[in-house]
Amino acid sequence: MNDSDVWIRRYFPSAEAAVQLICLPHAGGSAPFYRPVAQALSPRVEVLAVQYPGRQDRRHEPMIDDLGVLADRVCEAVVAAADRPFALFGHSMGATLAFEVATRLERREILPLRVFVSGRRAPSCHRDERVHLRDDDGLVGALRALSGTDQRVFGDEELLRMVLPAIRNDYRAAETYRYTPGPPLRAPVSVLVGDSDPMANHEEAAAWRSHTDGEFELHTYAGGHFYLLDHAADVLRVLGERLSEPALR
Repeated sequence: MNDSDVWIRRYFPSAEAAVQLICLPHAGGSAPFYRPVAQALSPRVEVLAVQYPGRQDRRHEPMIDDLGVLADRVCEAVVAAADRPFALFGHSMGATLAFEVATRLERREILPLRVFVSGRRAPSCHRDERVHLRDDDGLVGALRALSGTDQRVFGDEELLRMVLPAIRNDYRAAETYRYTPGPPLRAPVSVLVGDSDPMANHEEAAAWRSHTDGEFELHTYAGGHFYLLDHAADVLRVLGERLSEPALR
C-alpha cells in the first residue's frame, strides 16, 4: 500500500471520468462524509475523498494538529493519486486546507481546475477562536450549535468520547492556523456558504476574491454552517456544471 492509498478513498472508481474531484473533510470529519457526493457525480466525475489520520480506519495513527503540516501531507497524496485533471473541494476546515494544498500544488506548477471552498471565511480573515481549549462539555456544545454532527453521536457516550479527540485536534489545527500572505491562486475559486453561518459571514466569504487571479463566484444558500446537507442537490448541480467538459474547455 502506497501513501496515497492510506490518504485517499475512492468509493466509486470511474476510469471513464474526464476529471477528478478531491474532497477534504471538515473538522472532526472523515472521508465517508463525501460518499454521497461520489455516488451522485459518478461516473462523469471521480471523487477522491481524503481520510485524515487519527480516525476510523486510521484511528491508531498520530493526528496532525498543524494545518500547514497536514497540507504538506495531503499535497503529496494528491500528487500520487490524481491521474487526470482535478479540482479541490473543502468544507469548513477542509476549505482552508484546500486553499493551502492548492497553493502548494501551484508552486509545483500543478494547477487545479478549480477550488471549491465551502462554509469558511477567507484565509486572510482572522478570528480569535479558542474552542479547542474548552473542556469536553464546551466542545460538545460548540458541535451542537453547528448542527452538523449526527445527533446519534450525542446520545452515545462511548462513541462521543471516541470522536472528541479528533474533533479537538482539528479545531486546534483550524484555530491556530495563520495565513501567510503570498501570490493569489491561479485557479478559479467557487465559494459556497450559508447565509446564517456563524463561521463565515458574507464579507468574510466574499474576501476569498482576493485569493485568486482566476474566475471568482460566490453562492449563498439559506442555512447555517452545514447548509450543504439541506441543499445537497443545489451544491451537486454547481459541482457538476463547473466540472462538465464544456465548462473546462
